[in-house]
Amino acid sequence: MNVYSEQVEALQNLLVAKATGSMEEEANYTRLRQSVLSEKKFDALIPSFVRTCRSLTQFWQLIKGKCATYAERREFIWSEFRPLLEASEFEAESPSDALVTGAVKKLDCTYAQAIWSKALDRRASDPEGAITVARTLMESVCKQILDERGVPHNDNPDMNKLYRLTAEELRLAPSQHTEQVFKQILGGCSAIVEGLAALRNRLGDAHGKGKAGTRPAARHAELAVNLSGALAVYLLSTHEARRELST
Repeated sequence: MNVYSEQVEALQNLLVAKATGSMEEEANYTRLRQSVLSEKKFDALIPSFVRTCRSLTQFWQLIKGKCATYAERREFIWSEFRPLLEASEFEAESPSDALVTGAVKKLDCTYAQAIWSKALDRRASDPEGAITVARTLMESVCKQILDERGVPHNDNPDMNKLYRLTAEELRLAPSQHTEQVFKQILGGCSAIVEGLAALRNRLGDAHGKGKAGTRPAARHAELAVNLSGALAVYLLSTHEARRELST
């Protein structure tokens, strides 16, 4: 758990205590409230009453009018804080983040670097956007590799076709290998690309949704970004190795 998620949980616990009859310090509420509101990337997930209630007195008036029993108050506060807590707990950087960042930087492509930064920033606070960007990262990496190797490609190709073209150029296509273990692993890479494209169409923000549209959670975005990042590193490392062998 990172510092911000600890502050979010502390604020939640303080409000639960206040809502169930405990005496709480106004200064503690003010400090935690300001800390939680200061992280702008989570604006959309912060409970509305945290924004509107500038004091514990205001919160008390709100909660006692909204929920009659202590049990109802606890459930209401927990449910309101749950999306923010879930998102903030994913905020801590994983070891793979730095690895992918370094690999993308080697491309010397500011667009790809910006895409990866967006994916990291959005996976917690904007899961739909992060899923879309994860797919965009794969497209950008594939195009950059093909451009550097002088391989023509369509500006708006099907993602699966673009990956197959890149994989064949790097000798990463399953059909280019005879050992079953390599065919299986490389086939899994192709399946990841297909899955990312399908996930983006299903849960990303690239297409409009109806009233009953499925909304992804932070964990779905985390999976998409991590898979995209891992495969991007593999493609870029192979591209670099092939280039060194040819010089």
